[in-house]
This record gives sequence, C-alpha cells and structure tokens, in this order.
Amino acid sequence: MRIPARNELPESDCWDLTSLYRDEAAWEDDFKKLDVLLNDFLQWKGHLGDSPDSLLQALKASDTLSRQLEKLYTYAHLKHDEDTADHKAAARFGRMEAKHAAISGETAWFDPELMQVDEQRFAQFRHDPILAFYKRTLDQLEEERKHTLSEAEERILGLSSELFGAGERSFSLLNDADLEFPDTKEEFGRKRIPLTHGSYRKLMESRDRGTRRITFSNTHNTYGKFRNTFASMLETTVKANVLSAQLHHYPDAMTAALSGANIPVNVYKTLIDAIHKHLPSYHNYFAYRAECMGLKKIEMYDISNTIVTAAPDQQYSWQDAVTLVKNACKPLGNEYCTILQKAFDERWIDIRECKGKRSGAYSSGCYDSNPYLLLNYDNTLDGVSTLAHELGHSLHSYLSHKTQEYHYASYPIFAAEIASTTNELLLHHYLMDHSDDPVFRAYLLNNLLDTIRATMFRQTMFAEFEANIYARCENDQPLTADDLSGEYAKLNALYHGKSVKQTPGIQYEWARIPHFHYDFYVYQYATGIAAAVAFSRDILNGKTEPYLNFLRAGDSRDVIDIIRDAGVDFSTSVPVDAAAALFDSTLEELKRCNGK
Repeated sequence: MRIPARNELPESDCWDLTSLYRDEAAWEDDFKKLDVLLNDFLQWKGHLGDSPDSLLQALKASDTLSRQLEKLYTYAHLKHDEDTADHKAAARFGRMEAKHAAISGETAWFDPELMQVDEQRFAQFRHDPILAFYKRTLDQLEEERKHTLSEAEERILGLSSELFGAGERSFSLLNDADLEFPDTKEEFGRKRIPLTHGSYRKLMESRDRGTRRITFSNTHNTYGKFRNTFASMLETTVKANVLSAQLHHYPDAMTAALSGANIPVNVYKTLIDAIHKHLPSYHNYFAYRAECMGLKKIEMYDISNTIVTAAPDQQYSWQDAVTLVKNACKPLGNEYCTILQKAFDERWIDIRECKGKRSGAYSSGCYDSNPYLLLNYDNTLDGVSTLAHELGHSLHSYLSHKTQEYHYASYPIFAAEIASTTNELLLHHYLMDHSDDPVFRAYLLNNLLDTIRATMFRQTMFAEFEANIYARCENDQPLTADDLSGEYAKLNALYHGKSVKQTPGIQYEWARIPHFHYDFYVYQYATGIAAAVAFSRDILNGKTEPYLNFLRAGDSRDVIDIIRDAGVDFSTSVPVDAAAALFDSTLEELKRCNGK
C-alpha cells in the first residue's frame, strides 16, 4: 500500500497546532523572549535567602521561564514528528534542544543556593503565608537538603552528566543503529523478510512455530555475540547511578531513584513479594498454553503467539474506532465524555501514517496546549486499543492542567500509565459485553491475558533483575556478561515454571531491554496495570469520582497518597492480588471459550 505524503492527507486527519502557535513566526517571537525571561530569573541569584518575598518572586520567575520553555519545546517536537524529513522543522527542534540544555545549565544554581539558606531561616520561609502556595515544593526541598551538594559540586556533576549517560547512549547507538540481525522467514516460509526491532514482535506472534523459532534464535544469538559489550555498557549505567546515589548521600541507588516522586522503597519490594505469591497462576497459564499447543513443554518463543483458534480479521474504520472508545468510556460520566468529544472536534489527534512521520503513538502537550495525540492508525483492533490508551493519557493531562496551577500540574511518571491502561480495560469490558461470538471473545480474553503477562508479571521479573544487579554492584561484585546472564536465566526459570523450557539464548535477553538503562523505571508498568485493574472495576461498578479526583490531582500531593485516597493502596499487596485474580478468572473464561 502506498504511503501518502503529508500534504496529501485530509486536514481532518491532522492535528491542529494553531491553538499552540498560529504560525512559525509566532513561535520565533516567543523563542526570542526566552533570554529576557532567563534574565528575570537570574536576577534573583544570590538573593534567595534575603526574604520570603525574594524567594516568592524567584519561584514565580522560574515557573514563567519553564512554562515558556515547555510551550516552545512542545511545538518544535510536534512539528518535527509530523514529518521528520522536514529539514526546517528538524533545525527548529535542534535549536530548541540546544537552548533548553543551555538554560538548564544557567539555572542549576537554584536548589544548591536555596539549600545554603540557614535551616532555621528556611523553616521560617516554609511557614510564611506569602509562600503558602509553594510550601509543598519547599517541604520537598527541605527533605532533599541532605542530598543536595554545594553549587560547585552540583555544577561539576551537571557538567559530567554526559559522561554519566555514556552507558545508555552507547547502548542506543549499538542497539538501534549498528546491530544487524540475520533475516528470518515470514509465516510458513513463503519468503524471507528483514528481522528488525520493529518486526520482532509481529514475527514472535506468528502462528508458524518455525518462524518464531528462527526469529528468537537469530535475535538472541546476535545479542549473545555482543554480550560482553552490552554487559560493559549496562555496568557503566549501573555504576553511574550507584555513584550518583552515593555522592548525594542516599543509602542505595533504588532509594535515590524512587525519591524523586517520594515513592517508598517498600512499594517496590511489596510488588516483587506479591508477584512471587502469584507465580503459580503464571505457571498455570503457561501449562495451559502448552496444552493448547499439544506440547508437554513450550519454548520461550511460544509465549507470545495467540492460543485461540482464530483471530478476527475485521477492519475498523476511524469512525468505528471513535464510536467504540466513546461508548467504552461512558461509565466515566458526562464530564469525561464531554472532554473526550473535544479531542475529536478540536483535532487533537494526528491520525494516519504518512511519509516521514514518526512511528508509533504517544500523547504529548504542555500546560498551554491541547494534549495532542500522534497515531499511525491502521484500521485494526490494536489501533482502536491504542486510541483508547493514548486518550487516557490525554484526558489525564487535560483534567490535571484544568484543575491545578502550572507549578503542580504535571503528574509523576508513577501515575502516567494508569489512566491509559484503565481506558484499555474499559474498552476490553465493553467489547466483551457487546459480543456473543465465542471466537471474538476468546481473542479478547487471550489479549487481556497477554497484556497482564507482559505488563505485570514480566515487568516485575525485570524489576527484580534490576534490583539484584544493583545490589551486586553496591556490594562491589562485578557485572560481567556471565554474571548478568546467569542472574537473568535464574529469574526467567523461576517466573516461567516447569511448563516452559529455558530455550538457549534466553539468558541474553537482558542485553536487548533498553529499560535497564532507565534507573528503576520498569516496576511502574506493573504497578500501573494493578492500579488500572482496580480503577476499571470501580468505574464499572459506578464508583467514578475517586478516579476522576486522581486524574485532577496532578502533583498537588505525593502520588502514592493521591492513588491511595482514590482507593488503591500500594503499601499492601491488595492491588497486585486483585490483578492476579483477574488474570486467573480470565484464564478460566478462556478455557470455557476454547472448550478446554
């Protein structure tokens, strides 16, 4: 199928960025104002401790500068992503990135200087009525006081940031640019096709077992050939994060990583303990897979393909997708659905694939823009689900921005995947409730099982691996390729159980996971789906207001407290237990649909 050029798309298929900037000249005018806003902020350098009013004015100037930066950056990156081959847009985005980096360096003095204010005087500032709006921020800064270095030390670390990120950058270059895989075969060996990061998932979902076996082998053997290089890069990343935590006086790297959103380390550990408790459910799922495939044991390349008798080949027009998502979200109430309609009426969404457009999908925006969605909609049910997912992000941002002042409007990453996954689950339940076709229902159930498998169980295994390798590093143990492969193989066997063979090559899978360079990030996928299971259940039972309050809350309080007040308490195993119970009940229903 021919991919159209962007200028061939109908206007209705493209997002409308004029509400952000009417044209490029307006963006240039705002870009020129950055230096003035920066100087407005810099005038307070050396004066933060003078008086509560001085600090108030500095904080306001900081917010004004940041808000302008975000607005400019949002437009630049959206214009670049709609056509990456547009040299003018690429140049604009490059200028914006460079300016952002320069301003970040110019403003790095703020926290260290504030931490040099005498503790007693700072306590007075924190309780002064004139600074009441910023008290949460000041309290957080006080909590971080013991982890904040002097201005000179922080400047040195800032200048060293490129070195601290060397492991991740090297991984990205090797993994995304230089690594090449042997070709694999399309289904049933009709022809050979390139094996890439983009084609890997589709090939691993193939019904042809030979296709999956070759894909798995070619992928993991390639990583195995470069295992020592990948190990060195991962060790560099881990050591950099450990060193940063030590320099900032944290007890360990995990505590440092979670401190940004004030997430208790116990949340991470409780997740792993809870998943261990439910590993028998995970093992039962793989045993059923083996039964469906007529095998005593399955291989690692047999865990992603569908186990239902047939997959629906129905195509969904864009209007079909819109109608399905709107209907699925009706239980969220009139306010939510009215905002949802704005996304379509006001053209928040860039819908179709075109030449040069960034692949994939995302929701993006800023406080002064609509929450825009980039899609590459392909008329499939997966495309409908992606629309629901990204709209979950967008309406979370919209409600947060409309409820909170700019300073507290951006919700933490810990909360980011909850709203999107909640929408996906609402879509799943809507489709299940409106279909009597056992084949289609089995397909939906298989998809839900695979989602929970990949998002909760698999990501928790990744989280445990990450915790273990950091513990090794902090105990002065090496992270060689053999060490990493051995640790990964041990966990993989524990999680997948006796019905899954440890296919040769799986011990190198750690090398292909970019998230291990993201500093204790992956556990949030698991907590996100656990929260979404709880919220979607409450919504379908008519309990919507606590969830909407969560969407409105932004960063006005600690995210753990916001989620707990909405009904999901991650200090306990209850959310994970509920998600595991859904996994079990879904498996039983799939067995009934499949007649096994």
